[in-house]
This record gives sequence, C-alpha cells and structure tokens, in this order.
Amino acid sequence: MKIRAAVLCEMGKPAPYAQSRPLSIETLDLAAPGPEEVLVRIKAVGLCHSDLSVINASRPRPMPMVLGHEAAGVVAEVGSAVTGFAAGDHVVMTFTPSCGHCPTCAGGRPAMCEPGGIANAAGSLIDGAIRLSWNGKPVHHHLGVSGFADHAVVSPDSLVKIDPDLPFAEAALFGCAVMTGVGAVVNTARVAPGTSVAVVGLGGVGLSAIMGARAAGAREVIAVDLSDSKLALAREIGATTTVNAACPDTVEQVRRLSGGGVDYAFEMAGSIHALENAVGMTRRAGGMTVTAGLPPKDAVLPLNIAGLVGEERILAGSYMGTCVPVRDIPRYIALYRAGRLPVDRLLSGRIALDDINEAFDRLSGAEAVRQVIEFPE
Repeated sequence: MKIRAAVLCEMGKPAPYAQSRPLSIETLDLAAPGPEEVLVRIKAVGLCHSDLSVINASRPRPMPMVLGHEAAGVVAEVGSAVTGFAAGDHVVMTFTPSCGHCPTCAGGRPAMCEPGGIANAAGSLIDGAIRLSWNGKPVHHHLGVSGFADHAVVSPDSLVKIDPDLPFAEAALFGCAVMTGVGAVVNTARVAPGTSVAVVGLGGVGLSAIMGARAAGAREVIAVDLSDSKLALAREIGATTTVNAACPDTVEQVRRLSGGGVDYAFEMAGSIHALENAVGMTRRAGGMTVTAGLPPKDAVLPLNIAGLVGEERILAGSYMGTCVPVRDIPRYIALYRAGRLPVDRLLSGRIALDDINEAFDRLSGAEAVRQVIEFPE
C-alpha cells in the first residue's frame, strides 16, 4: 500500500530545521504484514528527543529512515499467525520489541531484549524484515515503530492493547515519555513513600518522573531545569520545590532544601553536566542516582570512585523505565484515569505531519514538552 511518511535521508543537517528540512514528506510503499506482523493505522505520534538525537546525528542510525517511536493507533490488519490482536483494536506502540525467550526477556526484562536491540540498531523489525521502500529501495524502521507515517507494519510484541475511549494523543505518550519517566521512578529506583526526590531535566520524560514520584508517595519532589515555564508546569503537576539550573549553586540548593541531599535523583536531560549534578544532589549512605537520558555514545562520566564506595552511593541506568509494557502501560493509564498522573498536561501542541520540521525546532529549543502529530481520518 502507499503511505505518507516523514523520511530522514541525511543526519546532521543544521538547525533551524524549518530551513534545512531534514525530514521530507514522501509517498512510500509499505508491504503487507507478514504472518507474525500487524498493520496499524497511526492516529497520533509524539516528537521525542530520541528522534531528535537521530536527526542531529548524536545517535546514528542507518539511512534513510522513517522516525517516530511514541505512537498510538488502530489495528488495520493482522498476519495469519498473530493472536491476541484483531482489526479495530486500539493500541499503544512501544520502542523495543521483545522476543519473549532470550535470557533478558525470560528474566523479566523485556526492555533489554537482545534480538529487539539488534533489530533496532539495524533499522529492521525484530525478525529482520524491512517493510518500507521508496522508489524500489528499502527505508529503515525506527525502533520497530516508524510512527511518522499514517500506517506502520510492526511486530505484535511492539503493541499493547488499550481501551478505545482513551484519546489517541494522550495514549501515544504512554509509549515513551510516561513509560520511561514513571518507570524509572517505580521500577528502576523503586521510590519509597515518604522519601525525597530530585528530577533534573523537564522534558516529557522528566515531567513524567515528577508525576511518578508523587504517585509513589514521595514527600518532597524537587524539579531542576533551565526553563522557568517548565519549572512552573512541574509545580502544577506535583513538584514541591523548583530550582533553576542556571544558578551556579544548583547542587547546593538542592542539598540544602532536602536536608543534606535527596534519597533519589533522576537525570533526564541526556547531559553529562546534568548527571554530575544529579549525583552530587544525593545524600550519603545509599543516595541513588538514576539516569534515563541518552547523551552521545562517546560521552563519559568522570566519577569519584572513593565517594561511590565510601558513601555507598548508587548509580543506575534506566532504559524504557525498566518496564514490562503489557503490565505497566495499563497500570499507568489507570493512574491517569484516577487523576494521579496528569499526562494530558504534557501536551504542548497538536500538529500536522507537514509541520514536523518546524516542530523539531521548537523541541530543540526547549520551547515544547510534547508535540503530537495527529493524522486525519
């Protein structure tokens, strides 16, 4: 079938993207789903820094590629061997397909699926297939989703079924921002009620971590960012205190506000400087720092090992919120419906596919939290 999609052919074009136009809107060919694949009509897809990191070449991927990994839609067709999904089902798409039988999947860590990670790096579906083409030449998939298009063929392992009354724009955010941010709090760190938390970097993932920390029962949640408008939003959705990261004594302010350091610090900016600050914000004797940011692959953190050992500090990475998507996404949606995760507050704009380059300028300039492309009927 013919689909309309945003194609990235060359990484590293300079901003402003409204002028350099790294993403071009093209008509592509999308092959029918194989026996173990699903065709989804995309209804909404969010713009995330993980997409931007491919555009600006800090996270290289094979070209050309249809980006977009935070999406929701309706199942249009299922392959002959697919069970559990049917045409008409509403679904959220997740950005690491899980095979279900590799050592990490079998150990309850589907976000670390080995075949899924290999396929994502190669720009294919989990079985190695590429279903997108353009003028007879293959176009790569992004993280098994390629949501910047009106249709996508995906593995059923990339899908989570949702209730049909959940608006698609909100539903899409559960596939990345919410899953990653809330998951880092409740799965990776296992934040306990009554503890103190700092979140450094208030994009969609960081603000989701703010919401997750309050839902988990943290008594104190300190939001840290350079943007006063994002700090104001953080206060509205659960932060008890805010600190502007432009202050030269940011770490000292957080330590003072928390009585000597927070129990948990979350770095969500993808910045080594932010991660150093997050580590410095934690208390002695078990203070935990979790990073879900993705800096360039060659970024290295200078770390005081004596302090790590002598003060029993903990440093952990969190990918996809250490989530089990089929378990966690329905839980987070239930919390949203109960008013405990105000996910709709993350939406800072609804746009058309044609406006995608301008939207990435707003994301790159920290002017937006989550812009969502909505596809017409």
